[in-house]
This record gives sequence, C-alpha cells and structure tokens, in this order.
Amino acid sequence: MSDRSDRTTLAFQTDRGSSRPFWIAVLLVILIVGWMASGMVMPEKSVSNQAATTEVAPTSVLVMQSTASPVTLNYRAEGQALPDRDTEVIAETSGTVIDMPVQKGDLVQAGQIVARLDSVRADAALTQAQEQRANAQREIDNATQLFDRGVATRDRLSDARADLAAAEADVAAAEEAIRNLVIEAPFSGRIESLPASVGEYVATGTTLARVVDNDPLTIAIQVPQQALNRIKAGQAAQVNFITGQTREGTVAFVGAAAASETRTFLTEIEVANADRAIPAGVSAQVTIPTGTATAHRIAPSIVSLDAQGQLGVKTVQDERVAFFPIEIVKTELDGIWVTGLPAEVTIITVGQGFVQDGEQVSATPATDEDAQSALVQDARELVETGQ
Repeated sequence: MSDRSDRTTLAFQTDRGSSRPFWIAVLLVILIVGWMASGMVMPEKSVSNQAATTEVAPTSVLVMQSTASPVTLNYRAEGQALPDRDTEVIAETSGTVIDMPVQKGDLVQAGQIVARLDSVRADAALTQAQEQRANAQREIDNATQLFDRGVATRDRLSDARADLAAAEADVAAAEEAIRNLVIEAPFSGRIESLPASVGEYVATGTTLARVVDNDPLTIAIQVPQQALNRIKAGQAAQVNFITGQTREGTVAFVGAAAASETRTFLTEIEVANADRAIPAGVSAQVTIPTGTATAHRIAPSIVSLDAQGQLGVKTVQDERVAFFPIEIVKTELDGIWVTGLPAEVTIITVGQGFVQDGEQVSATPATDEDAQSALVQDARELVETGQ
C-alpha cells in the first residue's frame, strides 16, 4: 500500500482566456439594450415625421353655382265645385198634376212653367169666396143705411164690416191658390230631377222639380290659419277641374271664423260657367298667386339636416363647408324653390353627406357624368363602411 504523501496534488491556475466569454456576454447585453432603447425613440420620430409629411387630403365634393331669381309664390288647395243656386220647386197648394212641359236635363229660364195642377177645386173655392164677399158687401150696405136712419146700432155696422174683410181675405186666398196651380222656375238653370209626374196628386209642400244653376260655379276650399293672410278677396285664381278643364276664377269670399274641428277658413272662388260645360260637384285644384320672392331653384336631393334637425343646404365658401338654413317657398315636379341662401352661392350637389360645417373640402364643378360616377362611389363607400 503506497503512502498518501506520495500522491500528486491537483491545483487549478488562472487561465487568461477563461474570462473572455463573460465580457463578450456583457458586451452583447449592452448592445441589445442600446438597440432596444434606440427602437423606442427612433420609431416615434419616424412616425411623427411620416405623420407630418403625410396629411389627410380634403374631401372631394361636386358643386354648382346658383343665382337667386324672382319666383311667383302660389297657394294651392283642393276643393269642390258647388252650384251658384240649387233649390227644390215645391207645390204651394194641393191638386193633381195635369201638365209638365219640361223634362229632366232641360235648361229653363226664370219664370218658365215647370208644372200645372188641376184647377177645378180652386175655381170652386174662388167662386164660393166671391159669393161670400158679395153677401158681406150687401150686409154692410144695409147696415150702413139702417145706421144712418138711426135704426141699426153701431155694433151691427162693425160686425158687417168685419164679415166683409173676412170675405175679401177668402177671395184673395182663393185667387192665390189658383196662381199657385202654375209652378214656375224660380231662376234660370237646369232641371236636375222631376220627382212628380202627370196624373199624380200632390199635397202642399210636395217637391215637383229640382233646379240647379251652375253659372257661375263656386269652388269651396279650406285655408289653414297660417296661410290666411296670403289670401284676399278679389285675387285671381286658376282652377283645374278633375275633368281636365281649366278656368280662371276670382276669390269671392274669405271666411272670418275658423271651423272648430279643423281650424281652417272657408274660402270661395267664383268661376264663370256660361256654357254650363262644367258640372257641379266635381273636384278641383285651386292655384292662387300670392306674391313673388327671390329664391334659388335646387333639387330636393341636396337638402340636408344640421345637428339640430334644421333643414338647410351645404355650400362652399373659401374652400370650407358652410351650412345655410332654408325655407321652401315653392315646390315643382322636378325641383324646389328655397330662400335663406346668398344671392350668389356655390352649392354642394354631391358629397354633402360626408362633410360637416366648417370642414375643408376640395370642390369640383359638377357635370352629369361626374355626378353619376360620384353617386355610385358614395353608395359603394356607404356599403363598405356599413352605414
């Protein structure tokens, strides 16, 4: 067994190259930290520089120049044509109809005979009344002579005078009854109906005919209270009937009291109808010129609403959007007339839905092709954005 002292003792000595990996690692850490620090600062500068160099382009819109011009303001309303007069001709006495010289639809003049009644009873009543009057006259003559002689009293004379007055009243009534046997048209017009016929017995108050006078016609309309101050008697009016006929008329009456149910005022327009070609009862549209205004004619599609819900139009002034509230003063089939805009104005016709008041825009004069292509593009953008 060998002695442990003879064993060789192991000893480690420092190697100059053994510390090199440590310093390399430290150097790598320093480089990485420096790179990360530069990455946090430099991108901000590059992004800010890029934002500074890349600005958002103004929204492109299409515009048109508009100049205000005078326009006639009209009030329009729907109404109904009413006859000037419409009445029923009635029998003022009883009797049998013996003659009707007119037919339904005939034009008659005032005083023209419409019907005749049997006069047998009326003639008999007149004869009786005349005889009673004659007796009463003889009685008063006798009473007067006796009174002059002092034989008759004053009361007898008074009674005789009363009887004569009653007899004369009966004669007048009988004569009136005979005159009433002949029924005449009360005014010129058209026979609208003949409820009675020859041979029929009619009582007092029975309708024999209906006469309608539709010259002139009266067009009745209802005017709301906010438009009442625009309508005056004597104003000219154009009336378009549903039958296709057109006539000129005049405002003849403007009501002074509103209907409690609708708060509207009855207004009547008189229209001449000498040929009676326009029947009563048909519908009509009335147009009344009420003045003039200076306005712009625009398409309804370019009207917008502001944040408060006010109706208006977006324009361009100094390359920025300007919103003007408007008031519609006249409407037409293909456009509207509005006030509230300057006399000369640049109106946005396409793209107004994508810009706000005060926003800078790039304005391009609109043409038909430009407008169509821009509208298609706007529709595509709305679909893509989900608006």
